[in-house]
Amino acid sequence: MQDQYDQTTAPISDGIVHAVRGAVVDVVFAGGDLPQINSALVVQWDRPAPLILEVHSHLDLTTVRAVAFQSTAGLSRGVTVKAKGAPVTVPVGTAVLGRLLDVVGNTQDNGPALPADTPRRPIHAGPPALGAQTRTTDVFETGIKVIDLLTPLAQGGKAAMFGGAGVGKTVLVMELIRAMVEKYEGISVFAGVGERSREGHELLTEMQDSGVLERTVLVYGQMSEPPGARWRAPLTALTISEYFRDQKHKNVLLLMDNVFRFVQAGAEVSSLLGRLPSRVGYQPTLASEVAGLQERIASVAGTAVTAIQAVYVPADDFTDPAVTTISSHMDCVVVLSRAQAAEGFYPAIDPLASSSMLLDPLVVGEEHYKIAEAVRQALARFRELTDIISLLGVEELGAADRLIVKRARRLQRFLTQPFMVTEAFTGTPGASVALTDTLAGCRAILDGEADNWSESSLYMVGTLDDARRKEAAAKASQAPRAKDPAKTDPDVPRSEAAS
Repeated sequence: MQDQYDQTTAPISDGIVHAVRGAVVDVVFAGGDLPQINSALVVQWDRPAPLILEVHSHLDLTTVRAVAFQSTAGLSRGVTVKAKGAPVTVPVGTAVLGRLLDVVGNTQDNGPALPADTPRRPIHAGPPALGAQTRTTDVFETGIKVIDLLTPLAQGGKAAMFGGAGVGKTVLVMELIRAMVEKYEGISVFAGVGERSREGHELLTEMQDSGVLERTVLVYGQMSEPPGARWRAPLTALTISEYFRDQKHKNVLLLMDNVFRFVQAGAEVSSLLGRLPSRVGYQPTLASEVAGLQERIASVAGTAVTAIQAVYVPADDFTDPAVTTISSHMDCVVVLSRAQAAEGFYPAIDPLASSSMLLDPLVVGEEHYKIAEAVRQALARFRELTDIISLLGVEELGAADRLIVKRARRLQRFLTQPFMVTEAFTGTPGASVALTDTLAGCRAILDGEADNWSESSLYMVGTLDDARRKEAAAKASQAPRAKDPAKTDPDVPRSEAAS
């Protein structure tokens, strides 16, 4: 195979390891020429796989400080280090489709080696020029009712799912992968940042079973790996996406889980490099690191890169600097609420805290906008009345408010939805709902068609027709059965009753 770190500048003399502090390695180059920032170093040690380092600072005229992408266990002082004079490069193109890669592009799925002629690209690149970037207002339908209605996603846009631990971010991202790849004619690239091994294995198995793996590339920087690997895994996935966008002119769906782990890994690297922390212990370069990643996610020449990102919210604090910095780059913000999850409303999306730039009558149409606003108003009024209802009961409300509460509770339940990825655990078949069916169902509930229905008939269903059938079945099961005369009239013999 060709050298994966081809020289692009004048060769630099070899260096030697001077100090090792966990994932940070100091290297001395006696020749006087130092490798550039973000360039790759390869440690020549007695292990089967090379140890890759990335230069991050020049300590003096002869010493650089680098971050390791693999474990440095067993590395000692005096080991020879080669400077490659170029950033880390990763394989791209059709050969990586259906494969699982690590941060430096090595395959991790026990499959065959990549072909020797597989093209490679450096993981560091600038965003496309503003004049070359294109923006579209095409709505990206997901089949998830609450998202399509209240927070429509943009084709070629950036959307983020914000939520604390255990509210369903990963499940929602996996459902979006399944829903979109089956309908989406393009390439999918998934970046698992700080993923557990179990989660990665489950996703790989899920994609194999659903038959979408052949159009997907998986890139993992696992939780057990050094912070450098988790920090650069999104750049590896983005480099692969950019190749398909620019060279193959294919639409790309880029999914990242979890972007907060990218920020967290950057904070670890920053502290290892000796920088003083900024607000709440984050790195002083937080804004520039997030911008460097997010600004590369762009569409050019009619070819779209659509990014959907899960973001962990530490301690459910949505004012956290990492959360606010990431959200400032998003076209669509989906907030997952612990209160919604506690009440059993899944997906646990907060319809009032979530927002989308596409929810505009000029983009989604007048009808969609009016229905979405009516749903928001009903749910907002219900939330305002929650404390009064808890203290005094719904009977103390006026007639108009009682009607709003009745319809808002039904809307809450109608916006829940069974997912295909959870079918094996819940036993409920998953549902994908077209936007027209979602709008029709919400309009009917707002118009009072479901006022006399049981609330449970609208819970965890797809379309309103599914809820109507569920309501009819419930009423049929509760209808009084025909009386048995042998049981009700003692004067009638059982033989006559049977005849």
